[in-house]
Amino acid sequence: MRPKSTLKALAYLRTSSATNIEGDSQDRQRGAIERFAKASGYELCGEYADLAVSGADPLEDRPGFAAMLDRIEGNGVRTIIVEDASRFARSVIAQELGVLLLQRRGVTVLASNGDNLTETDDPAKVMMRQVAAAFAQYEKARVVAKLKGARDRKRAATGRCEGRKPVPEAVVALARRLARTSPKKGERRSLRWIAGELAEAGHLSPSGAPYLAGSVSKMLSRKKPKAITTSSLGHS
Repeated sequence: MRPKSTLKALAYLRTSSATNIEGDSQDRQRGAIERFAKASGYELCGEYADLAVSGADPLEDRPGFAAMLDRIEGNGVRTIIVEDASRFARSVIAQELGVLLLQRRGVTVLASNGDNLTETDDPAKVMMRQVAAAFAQYEKARVVAKLKGARDRKRAATGRCEGRKPVPEAVVALARRLARTSPKKGERRSLRWIAGELAEAGHLSPSGAPYLAGSVSKMLSRKKPKAITTSSLGHS
């Protein structure tokens, strides 16, 4: 008796037009994939398809392929079987960039004739993948540097970049005045009372709710801004 297969794979189908969808293209591809899987000891545990999708379209832009990547990353299947290389991608550039995308995930793409599309000794294809990898690394570094530059410029202009916006100084000043007022008989100038008075005056937290007692405490402990004097402006 033949031992039960322990190798798992996913089937990927692609048709390039509505005519292919209505014709025998899907059945032909599926049949070729199933025959190869059976002969090679693979168990097909899923099928994904992109119908009426050009073979020149980048793989990452195809909904069926994207769903298959999610499945791969979620359950550990690391083999994809297609009818032939043209079903994977007809454009050489799309094919090689797709191969690079999958190689980084440790995925193997097999054609129904036994060809391993993720391995090649073709120097031109190897070079293309290396160039694509170098460009992707450059683009990532460029974006990171651009974002860092934007954060640095904002921090230099405003003194801060990320996190919650500070409470306006006018609100802090009002909180201090409220804290200094003499309470009426039987009242107590608590932090919650100050927060309530700020809310009555229309000063609310970013969420639209009254400030919490802890926020009021931070307002009262904030250092007062330095007064601008003639000497500080550099006048003699």
